[in-house]
Amino acid sequence: MSNPPNFAQAFDLSSLGKAKSSIAGPTPGIEVTAANLTTELLPLSKVKPVILFCWSTRSPESIEMLNVMASLEKNYQGTWALGHVDIDAQPQVAQALQTQKIPYAIALIDEQIVPLFEQAYPEAQVRLVLDKVLTLAAEQGVGETPTEIIEPEEEEAVAALEAGDFASAEAAYKKLLALKPADNFAKLGLAQTQLLIRTDGLLLDDVIKQATENPSDLLLQLKAADMEIVNGGVEAAFSRLLHVVKESSGDDRNKAKEHLLSLFALVDPADPRLTAARSALANALF
Repeated sequence: MSNPPNFAQAFDLSSLGKAKSSIAGPTPGIEVTAANLTTELLPLSKVKPVILFCWSTRSPESIEMLNVMASLEKNYQGTWALGHVDIDAQPQVAQALQTQKIPYAIALIDEQIVPLFEQAYPEAQVRLVLDKVLTLAAEQGVGETPTEIIEPEEEEAVAALEAGDFASAEAAYKKLLALKPADNFAKLGLAQTQLLIRTDGLLLDDVIKQATENPSDLLLQLKAADMEIVNGGVEAAFSRLLHVVKESSGDDRNKAKEHLLSLFALVDPADPRLTAARSALANALF
């Protein structure tokens, strides 16, 4: 992460006037205004990181993300503070923060600004970003380095994976999800483990050859896509299953679509290959 510019140099906050809030009901975090941005939130950023989240009542996606941020603030037990910017109630603040679209988030660390994201992400991805923010802040003398909490079931799963015992790893991740159904890391771990189970002992060239010689065999196409993605062929796997979706119908088409969606879950949401494949799937279906 590159060294952020000085906040005071980056934005001229002295020209901001006070905007009238139109928030209805309690909203998570500290309401950010032109007045408290400099008097409260910048000084607070010298004690712990402050995440400024821009949202709007006109954007359900941003409201959902704001709820995620509020939940994460509680989970992180006060190691960072959440400030919310209603871009409709505080347009001058939003402009000063260079808000182009929502949801949009930045971090304040020791009165410096670090851009974070300008679209919705799954909670697991946001956690990774927050951990990086806390680590960066600690390196600059603000707050403490985050302590990673690993559940016993996760340790069991990781140990099993390292030992090549995929079945035990799968069982451990399922136990973890039974305890924490919303744990996105566990969901990803389970999906990755099940992919390893499906491809264990297979040879890429052999599977691709069989799939090429039998283009109408759905199971071979699914197996080939698995082998392609486990070997780094993300585009090849997506293209293969997109072709099946386009050329098939009924139950086969549904199976191909569901398998493709399961492979989507294994790829970084920000990956442009995933974005393109999602668009292609939508066009193929509708």
